[in-house]
Amino acid sequence: MASIALVAGATICSFTYCTSGAKDKTGKTATNSGDSTKVAPVEESNLRTPVDTAKYNELVKKLANGDTTGKWPVKNQPYPLAGAILPFKRIVVYYGNLHSKKMGALGEYEPKEMWRRLNAEIKHWEKVDPSTPVQAGLHYIAAVASGTPGKDSKYINRMANSQIDSVLKIAKMRPNTIVFLDLQVALSNIKAELPHIEKYLQLPYVHLGIDPEFSMKDGSLPGKRIGTYDAADINYVSGYLADLVKKYNLPPKVFVVHRFTKKMVTNSTSIKLRPEVQIVMHMDGWGEPDLKLGTYRHFIYGEPVQFTGFKLFYKNDLKKVPNRLMTPEELMKLKPIPIYIQYQ
Repeated sequence: MASIALVAGATICSFTYCTSGAKDKTGKTATNSGDSTKVAPVEESNLRTPVDTAKYNELVKKLANGDTTGKWPVKNQPYPLAGAILPFKRIVVYYGNLHSKKMGALGEYEPKEMWRRLNAEIKHWEKVDPSTPVQAGLHYIAAVASGTPGKDSKYINRMANSQIDSVLKIAKMRPNTIVFLDLQVALSNIKAELPHIEKYLQLPYVHLGIDPEFSMKDGSLPGKRIGTYDAADINYVSGYLADLVKKYNLPPKVFVVHRFTKKMVTNSTSIKLRPEVQIVMHMDGWGEPDLKLGTYRHFIYGEPVQFTGFKLFYKNDLKKVPNRLMTPEELMKLKPIPIYIQYQ
């Protein structure tokens, strides 16, 4: 459940707060003509062939964590192309927007401090599950649902390319970091918004997140009610990503779908899996541990798609005293074990 920021000039607002004079956390503005959007050449490494299938089977069975219901691991899923991140590594990311300190840790701290904190979380995961390497990542909200209509009356603020370039620069501070670009489409739609970030999705280290909470198909204003995506929308996106993977000879894309209610994702059994795309259904709800576990059980465990994620909120999870942040040790006991971890 992400915060919503309304970016208008120098004033950054959400439906619950407003601050003035927010600045890019890098202290510098990257140019659109920089190297960050040039597609790095991919060596001829048989990206069209599957990964080690025996190892893949072993790891997805490990993630099922002894589940005996037959739900996990997901049956009949295609083996990914070589270069796939999941389930060979656990992705651990910081989430946010550079314009706002209230939308997540990625925008709250200066880059060096942000990396100090994220590296500490990564070390914790490496200690708890030493058999699974950690893939560091930054998850950036590239299109933000807005409380004002904007020029196109779609209630969406698309981040400038210079902002996305800044995130790519921050990512390069830690070698081999991946980046997720997240879309809150508001009164627009996913088909219209993907082309705005396509040149970044052509990069082998840039992946995608979409947020059904802010997909307002009924015309409601974002933040007034919870939005939705259908399996048809998710299949469109995965097909779009698969086409990019094939066209540019890329490793598989990781595709994160946020979820904390049933209606946020409809007809989940019709979601199509592809060798070029790895889908993560991400538990995005905040609150006390029992509430978060219930959400995970009903809407993530109960409706299997492919891989699972879990979000931890440094502030929202602690709103009710004596709440606490759930630990990697606790998350490792879940069925299935989440392979994507997001800190906000």
